[in-house]
Amino acid sequence: MKIAFDAVPLVGRNMSGIGWCEAGQTKAVVDLHPENEYTYNYFAGKTAAEKAERIKRFAGDRIEVRAHPFSGMFYRAFTTFFPLSYSMFFGKDCDITHFFNYIVPPFVKGKKVVTVYDMVYKAYPETMRARTKYMLNLGLKRSMKRADLIITISEFSKSEILKYFPEHEAKIRVVPCGVDLNEFKPCEDQQKIEACRKKYKIDGDYFLYLGTLEPRKNLTNLILGYEKFIRSLPADTKAPKLVLAGGRGWLFDSIFALVNEKHLESDVLFTEYIDSEDRTPLMCGSLAFTFPSIYEGFGMPPLEAMACGVPVLTSDAASLPEVTGDSAVIVKADSTDSIADGLKKLFEDGSLRERLKVEGIERAKMFTWENSAKLLYKAYEELL
Repeated sequence: MKIAFDAVPLVGRNMSGIGWCEAGQTKAVVDLHPENEYTYNYFAGKTAAEKAERIKRFAGDRIEVRAHPFSGMFYRAFTTFFPLSYSMFFGKDCDITHFFNYIVPPFVKGKKVVTVYDMVYKAYPETMRARTKYMLNLGLKRSMKRADLIITISEFSKSEILKYFPEHEAKIRVVPCGVDLNEFKPCEDQQKIEACRKKYKIDGDYFLYLGTLEPRKNLTNLILGYEKFIRSLPADTKAPKLVLAGGRGWLFDSIFALVNEKHLESDVLFTEYIDSEDRTPLMCGSLAFTFPSIYEGFGMPPLEAMACGVPVLTSDAASLPEVTGDSAVIVKADSTDSIADGLKKLFEDGSLRERLKVEGIERAKMFTWENSAKLLYKAYEELL
């Protein structure tokens, strides 16, 4: 087969979960089936040199790169209203082209696959940027109609898609995300952990959140639950910090305002975007990883933390229990009391932390990129 991957999620300045999902799946597919021809397609625009440098780490010498100088932003905006042919830019010689970010553009030659991660724009529209919501409202229905196959990342997400688009049931295949067990594993190098703490100005024990700072991550309730937790401790007990690590998303100002309002400036630390090489030592240095999101199609960060042998606190919402199973402390997403109780358990119960470390590592082994790629490739074979 000749398979093309739309590489736009891989060449942005700060990669999101969509980019890491594409990177994991495409690398594993190429590893499993080197007999095929593979291509990364993307619009280079004005930042061609930067994007060319970023794509190198993923393409290596096994995936051809097709970078068109046209502006990707202009192409996406234009094709929202006018059907400008994708094949005019990237040719007609591929058997399959896989788009990893919801939208299949018009006039793609060969079979078309699209990954739809969740229905957050339908279920929680108030948590999304107006521009993103507008583009999905305009484009996703057409995109799924154009696609020959729709990939989603959990049984929960499949049920959500069918809630709003039941006519596409026959097209949908569930391909869970994975975790790179070579990258995310227990870190025994204490010096590396300490260097990471110093880099991000973290002193002492800490709970960690790692992800975009945005409304659907439920950080308001996490902060309020954390406040209740530290207020419940004896006066002579030193509470762990709450480290909120990640890039600023939409409506992040309210999160900073809440910390100031509750006078938690010395307890809640913001680190901004985390360099990819620092994710594992930052996780391994934490007392526990927190991820009480209200809506996730899959939820890769808790799985990565589990692979690192770090106890995890997550919510009972959406796909998260499907991913973590019984190997995490599950709290009610809408209850600050439940979040506070979960944090207290993890802080006070050393035997619980040890149990979750062991169980988390075993649970993470179920979700490898190799397993993910096998399911994805099976879907490709169905098309041809």
